[in-house]
Amino acid sequence: GAIKPGGLVESDKLPTDVRKRAMDAVDECGRRVTVGDVASRAGLKVTEAQTALQALAADTDGFLEVSDEGDVLYVFPRDYRTKLAAKSLRIQIEPYLEKAKGAIDYLARVSFGTALIASIVIVYTSIIALLSSRSDDDNRQRRGRGYDSGFNFYINPVDLLWYWDPNYYNRRRAREGKMNFIESVFSFVFGDGDPNQGIEEERWQMIGQYITSRGGVVAADELAPYLDVPSSKSAMNDESYILPVLLRFDGQPELDDEGNILYRFPSLQRTASGSSRRKEYVGKWFDWVADMEKFFKEKKWQFSKTSTSERALVIGLGAVNLFGVIVLNTLLNEMAVRPGGFLTFVKNIYPLLQIYAGSFFAIPLVRWFSIKRKNNQIENRNKARLQFARALESPDIALRRKLLSARDMAQNTVIGRDRIVYSTDRDMMEQNYETDEWDRRFKEL
Repeated sequence: GAIKPGGLVESDKLPTDVRKRAMDAVDECGRRVTVGDVASRAGLKVTEAQTALQALAADTDGFLEVSDEGDVLYVFPRDYRTKLAAKSLRIQIEPYLEKAKGAIDYLARVSFGTALIASIVIVYTSIIALLSSRSDDDNRQRRGRGYDSGFNFYINPVDLLWYWDPNYYNRRRAREGKMNFIESVFSFVFGDGDPNQGIEEERWQMIGQYITSRGGVVAADELAPYLDVPSSKSAMNDESYILPVLLRFDGQPELDDEGNILYRFPSLQRTASGSSRRKEYVGKWFDWVADMEKFFKEKKWQFSKTSTSERALVIGLGAVNLFGVIVLNTLLNEMAVRPGGFLTFVKNIYPLLQIYAGSFFAIPLVRWFSIKRKNNQIENRNKARLQFARALESPDIALRRKLLSARDMAQNTVIGRDRIVYSTDRDMMEQNYETDEWDRRFKEL
């Protein structure tokens, strides 16, 4: 009853990221999967994987298979992605929404850089106008009216558009770090984004695949190189860092014959594809994980990807703008008569010019201290994970016995088609036949 198709598209209720990762895992496993297969390969919670599979099966005419031991498998047709896209308006418009998001992001980048040029033009045009007005009051009024064209220049900054690159996102990868002046302004002030964006999903995928490859039973020390572990030696005996893994993959602690605490993940021990792993210990822990990263390494934040010359140009223009704003403030305060035209506009927006000029250096300064703190924390976490990885590379006697015990308790069951005792595919075919028969009779009437 949970996967019966209804009037709504069940997959639309899923978060986009969960749906995409689940579908990628289904494709990797050959479209015949268990909940554990999807959870481990996609790095999803077991409950998330189950909900996603039920929704996808309901929307794409997928069906269930039940093994002789009661294991449930989800089987999808080859064209299940096409069927889902045909039903879901949300999936159809997602590519356009992503393009719109990229365009907005690009617009924000070029707008901030273009504002620097516009600010310099406005500030120094105003300074020239105010200095010229000091010589003669009559000429000041005429020149003030003459500078009304400067306002038109500001609202029609055609000459600045040559900086804009409409194919920014298509060319960014090809440039590999090279950026134009407008991009370098935004990069200096706001940075280039989180270098570890999306890496959390990769971490859970690594953990899920590692547990599956070890037959669903592991020691906490084996997962420590992939988790946020304590850096102090006194706290390394505390295995509370593994709790997020137990919650995500439905794990449970068990004691072996020697009293060691091991962790079993029953959902990840049942698979629709793959082969059982050998249980023998072959010498080094890294011999078992040759196809995986030895530990989870976070990337450090970078202040800006701009080159030294690009950064010098940006800082220089920012300083010129800040100096001009300070001078303009003095001239506006000393102005004896009421300004008109363009100067009135400048006086009205002067607080915005001040905020822009000040934030141009204040934001990078705050970011510099923040990045320094973040990088120190990342370095400490990476060192702690590396310490656990090195301990596993050359384990002592106690750790070696613990790892051997985990391998002895491991169990990886591959559910082949020969073990299937029931399939909803037959029931669905019968239901479709009955529905077609009733439709035919209704039309005859």
